[in-house]
Amino acid sequence: MADTARQDAQGKQPRSVRVVLLALMIAMMLAMLDNMIVGTAMPTIVGELGGLEHLSWVVTGYTLATAASTPIWGKVGDMYGRKGAFLSSIVIFLIGSALSGMAQDMGQLIGFRAVQGLGAGGLMVGVMAIIGDLIPPRERGKYQGLMAGVMALAMIGGPLVGGTITDNWGWRWAFYINLPLGVVALALVTAVLHLPKKRSKAGIDYLGVILLTVGITAIVLVTTWGGTEYAWTSARIMELIGIGVASLIGFVFWQTRAAEPVLPLHIFRSRNFTLMSVIGFITGFVMFGATLFLPLYQQAVQGASATNSGLLLLPMLGAMLVTSMIAGRVTTGSGRYKLFPIVGGVLMIIGLYLLSLMDTETTRLTSGLYMAVLGAGMGCLMQVTMLVAQNSVEMKDMGVASSSTTLFRTLGSSFGVAIMGALFNHRVQDVMAERAGTLGKSITQQSAQLDAKSLQKLPAVAREAYQHAVSSGTHSAFVLGALVSVPVLIAALFVKEVPLKGGPQKSSADGSDTAPAAVVEAV
Repeated sequence: MADTARQDAQGKQPRSVRVVLLALMIAMMLAMLDNMIVGTAMPTIVGELGGLEHLSWVVTGYTLATAASTPIWGKVGDMYGRKGAFLSSIVIFLIGSALSGMAQDMGQLIGFRAVQGLGAGGLMVGVMAIIGDLIPPRERGKYQGLMAGVMALAMIGGPLVGGTITDNWGWRWAFYINLPLGVVALALVTAVLHLPKKRSKAGIDYLGVILLTVGITAIVLVTTWGGTEYAWTSARIMELIGIGVASLIGFVFWQTRAAEPVLPLHIFRSRNFTLMSVIGFITGFVMFGATLFLPLYQQAVQGASATNSGLLLLPMLGAMLVTSMIAGRVTTGSGRYKLFPIVGGVLMIIGLYLLSLMDTETTRLTSGLYMAVLGAGMGCLMQVTMLVAQNSVEMKDMGVASSSTTLFRTLGSSFGVAIMGALFNHRVQDVMAERAGTLGKSITQQSAQLDAKSLQKLPAVAREAYQHAVSSGTHSAFVLGALVSVPVLIAALFVKEVPLKGGPQKSSADGSDTAPAAVVEAV
């Protein structure tokens, strides 16, 4: 089927694939930008709708729906066609966005955000799987910089765009802004992208879907609620862990018997795919932990504003963009890629260790250099992980390979934020109690993460104690991150450098050269 696509693509204008890539990048940005824009608007939303006690569910509902639907979207695309699944995910995301903007109370907003999350689960998977269909792995490296650039733009621009929209147009436009962008992506994909149609005779594995959804939901709730809503040893958390483990064990057992499994276990027989899943999980763990605590450190210790703290992440994101582009070009030119996960693992460990050295005297220049080292490491890993994972499976499993890799990264980010957050909070509360006594303990009793306004209201002694506490908390979080990153380097050493599909072919016996597999245009 892929070969047919390639043959049909001959003679098409190169502009067509660029138009499709533009639509895919818009969809990718929608998925990545949404939480960051909405996060900035949350104080205003709570001020109008109330329901402060349910605030966390606005994010949790979206995250849960995204994580649970990710593997399902990948499988549906494999069974019934990538284009239809992708267009459906865009439509659901836009419906959720429109409804969220019209929400009249916090309950409605949480429900509509879950609808939005269902669509978002298919956006990232759709982008990766369609690129996997259109562009051979050997050529795919060229586009890594583009995807890394979109990611960096979303991380930097999210808070800026969210703040500007909320201040000038109102918080509802934080959701409505998705509509024009989504409609453009929808129109471009509909008009230009024409992939071979598929129709699987097997039905959807509903039991597998239910078991996987329950298992993922339990895991995300454990990492979201543990140490915040409930103590880690509480009955509720233990129940969720039990439900999650039982569901996932049942899921694995059922996948060996299902006619058309949601997540075919045979893809894990590929050593490279399994290793990329491990690397993706840990990269998600580290990346989202870093992007959570670095702005907090910059605001509390270095005195940056909330807006500037986003801009101060530029060294990390810029280095990630540059190294991702270099890795892509080298991979495309040489077909070699094993070096990048190894170098990425080394740089990530060094970068996290350096960040753990930051204290109340660390300058912005120094912390920027440390961030650049971490960013360079993640740039070597982010897109190469997906590239190698997709290269390790057959075309018929491209969707589940893309969704599985995305899911592992998402679960890694949930664990990273939860575990690093718990360690950070515990350390901040201990240091505050040591340095500011009863006052320090009462200040951080409700939350170890104070915003800029709350920080300014503190007495000078308590403010200084809090700066030391945050410095100590980030030290502990980044030491943990460095230790967790060690398996990335170990896994990278065991990667087998399988030739990327779509590379130049050797001359045939009669002396004629077989043409290299070209980038597949929109068919």
